[in-house]
Amino acid sequence: MVDPTLAEMGKNLNEAMKMLEDNQRKAEEENEKKYARKDIPGPLQGSGQDMVSILQLVQNLMHGEEEEESSQAYRLQNVGEQGHMALLGHSLAAYISVLDRERLRKLTTRILSDTTLWLCRLFRYENGSAYYHEDDREGLLKICRLVIHTRYEDYTVEGFNVLYTKQPIIYISSAARTGLGQALCNQLGLPLSCMCRVPCNTMFGSQHQMDVALLDRLIKDDVESGKLPLLLVANAGTPGAGHTDKLGRLKELCEQYNMWLHVEGVNLATLALGYVSSSVLAATKCDSMTLTLGSWLGLPAVPAVTLYRHEDPSLSLAAGLTSSQPVEKLRALPLWLSLQYLGHDGIVERIKHASQLSQRLLENLKNLDFIKTSVRSVLNTLVV
Repeated sequence: MVDPTLAEMGKNLNEAMKMLEDNQRKAEEENEKKYARKDIPGPLQGSGQDMVSILQLVQNLMHGEEEEESSQAYRLQNVGEQGHMALLGHSLAAYISVLDRERLRKLTTRILSDTTLWLCRLFRYENGSAYYHEDDREGLLKICRLVIHTRYEDYTVEGFNVLYTKQPIIYISSAARTGLGQALCNQLGLPLSCMCRVPCNTMFGSQHQMDVALLDRLIKDDVESGKLPLLLVANAGTPGAGHTDKLGRLKELCEQYNMWLHVEGVNLATLALGYVSSSVLAATKCDSMTLTLGSWLGLPAVPAVTLYRHEDPSLSLAAGLTSSQPVEKLRALPLWLSLQYLGHDGIVERIKHASQLSQRLLENLKNLDFIKTSVRSVLNTLVV
């Protein structure tokens, strides 16, 4: 038997989503109707308002007069049943957080262990731990702190004083997402000189893959200068271009210089498929990777996940990758519900479908380039 409170919670969520979707449908049918500024909520009413009135206010805000010209961009998407499961997870997390401490601890431990086990098996990452976070850069940030704690034994006691003797260096690709290096330095309290951008190949190979030979020389120069190569951020799918770095070679280089290898990118999603390229498969041997399952599976409001391997739980706790607070572990609940709803086959099918769509788009773009080239050749001939 389902707990009446849980059943009521699910019913209320379905009713709320139905109200918003119905209002959206009516707004599209009555396109001439425009909401005025007076519809935007003002001071709190003393007697409060019911759920229908509050949802109407939300709808009014979504179609405020200042967004009239671009109202098409604010349409409420049909999130589907799997999206409802993710949204229900946030409601359940609030409900579960008021349980007594012992029941809360047991429940959150089960949710966290289940989700971590499923993700490690899905993405072929053996014996991994998981950190769930809202900002997709936060996982890498905590990993950097973990590596600092690991490589500088006195960091916990002396703090940044221990970094003076050997300046830490973090290496990222020049094809990495904009602002990533600066964001890491700002959050870690490190100068920008601790960030080394590695150029991509320009004469040989892809223009979006990290130049491994040049990286090797950069690391040697830093070691000779008394600096400490700390961590390398590699891409399995560069932003915009989708290229994968030579992860196998980069892993060998990291082992040679005792560096941590972190991998991120959309191509990591293909690890869940039965077939995967050798370059992406090499990511399973990295020290950590960040997965953005919300965008891969079309799930709203689910956290990103950073999988990592480390033997010392005390250092993971010091870096913020684990928490002693049971409520913090409830971040995984929306993902726990969504993964169970989709199942292994459903997850694989969604990723496979997205991969096929990408392949078809690539083929169409190639055909378009061929047509443009042919037309240009014909025009040049006519001109001559």
